[in-house]
Amino acid sequence: MASIMMNTESTQNLAIIEITESEARLAVSRIIAEDLYRMQCLAALNVLNLPQGYLAAGFLRNAIWDDIHGYGKATPLNDIDVIYFNPSDTSKQADKNIEQMLAAKVPSACWQVKNQARMHLHHGHKAYKDCEDAISYWIEKETCVAIRCSAHGNEFDILAPYGLVNNFVGTISINPRYPRAEVFTQRVVSKGWMDTWPKLILGAV
Repeated sequence: MASIMMNTESTQNLAIIEITESEARLAVSRIIAEDLYRMQCLAALNVLNLPQGYLAAGFLRNAIWDDIHGYGKATPLNDIDVIYFNPSDTSKQADKNIEQMLAAKVPSACWQVKNQARMHLHHGHKAYKDCEDAISYWIEKETCVAIRCSAHGNEFDILAPYGLVNNFVGTISINPRYPRAEVFTQRVVSKGWMDTWPKLILGAV
């Protein structure tokens, strides 16, 4: 169980919240189920039945940050990261084809599709075992998250190699498995996370 220090109104007004990993996962299910746009995107992905197909990174991370900030309206998504794992066809054209199919279903979304079965080559890693292994190398621990609809009705299948608790704590922390301090700092600044979600806590680099 983690103790969460959450700034509910200002830096002078803090609330202490305790949350476990199982509670964090339940909270994610609530947050996503209440977001009609995200549910529409998940449904579009589900129809394609991609191998290990998930919506990842900011799609889930930002929804949690919106929730802990008490935002009544979701922060717009610049793009939607789609991951899947298909070693039998690692061509970039396959990704483009999937983007086109998703765009036909939800044209308002900017779909960004990446087959994680080839992404190890981009970083000089050994081949990833699956999507969860692949995202465990992403820059920030809190970004290493992904979600899809499960085969059981309204339930969700969540990937979070470092857990979800830190997302609810509101930290932005560098991933110790593949630390790239310059890239981490550049992303924090260029994406304006601290401006959009001012209660976030920036971890040491």
